[in-house]
Amino acid sequence: MAGGGAPVRIGILGAARIAPTALIKPARKNAEVVVAAVAARDVSRAQAFAAKHRIARVHDSYEALIADPDLDAVYNPLPIALHGRWTRAALDAGKHVLCEKPFTANAAEAREVAELAAKSGRVVTEAFHYRYHPCALRVDEIIASGELGKLKRVEGHWCFWMPKSSHNRYNYALGGGALMDLGCYAVDMVRRFGGSTPEVVAAQAKLRGPEVDRVMTAELRFAGGHTGRIHCSMWSTDLPRLTVRVVGDRGELRLHPLVPFQRFSVRTSTGKRVENFPAQPTTYACQLDAFAAAVLHGEPVKTTPQEAIENMTVIDAMYRAAGLAIRMPA
Repeated sequence: MAGGGAPVRIGILGAARIAPTALIKPARKNAEVVVAAVAARDVSRAQAFAAKHRIARVHDSYEALIADPDLDAVYNPLPIALHGRWTRAALDAGKHVLCEKPFTANAAEAREVAELAAKSGRVVTEAFHYRYHPCALRVDEIIASGELGKLKRVEGHWCFWMPKSSHNRYNYALGGGALMDLGCYAVDMVRRFGGSTPEVVAAQAKLRGPEVDRVMTAELRFAGGHTGRIHCSMWSTDLPRLTVRVVGDRGELRLHPLVPFQRFSVRTSTGKRVENFPAQPTTYACQLDAFAAAVLHGEPVKTTPQEAIENMTVIDAMYRAAGLAIRMPA
């Protein structure tokens, strides 16, 4: 295992398109991380991926990668319904895990993984990368400072056009749906900035196929009395929009993730201001720094399995309130 000045050696499960942005490129600027191996169901695809991104080793199965004694950690960007299965397998093999969002197919599976993670003593992080960036930390500071006053409402709108119906995003068996793919960001942000896990009061969905939401909207209520709303879509008349709005009785904050995650505005009785953050480091770089620091130095992470349970609890409740089945592990 990594230690004594050695870097964290990470293997990638699957030749996923998100991996270069989320892991490979940030790792090149982090002396404490080495992307050492990749595996894919199609070994030729893994070989091409490894050659393109200068990854030293290729495994012909996920099992072989997880069993590799020269790896310390696993990055899991597989389809959502496979997250829990392969995170558990990695933990059983003594590996740390950086798992893409959402953490698992549902809240019950998140609890299973959280229990295993606690027993293993390994670092397990859900990849809500924005949480590690100075922009999000600054939003936390402003809300905690009382500048906005008593919270009244928190809203998250995550809308984008993803028209390809054959994509995994629209496959129920693989954990598809607008809420799982895009809306999980809104759930995490609204829950985070709202200060607690809200109750789902009502939800409505528009479908792309059986049980698969292309649009999901929900009204929420927090224990503190303030309300919330989550709206997400992958195919609708909604224009692309990724925003979060936090409203208090003395002011309002709007976060603009489309920038991405580097700008927000605050409006109060004293006026309006915009706070901007540099393009570097990226949110993904900040996340990888935190993951490596947790593995090597015992530093805490923000997006823990316990946090994931709370997110998945809200997601499950939204599906049920909309009359749809929750997602299930593959």
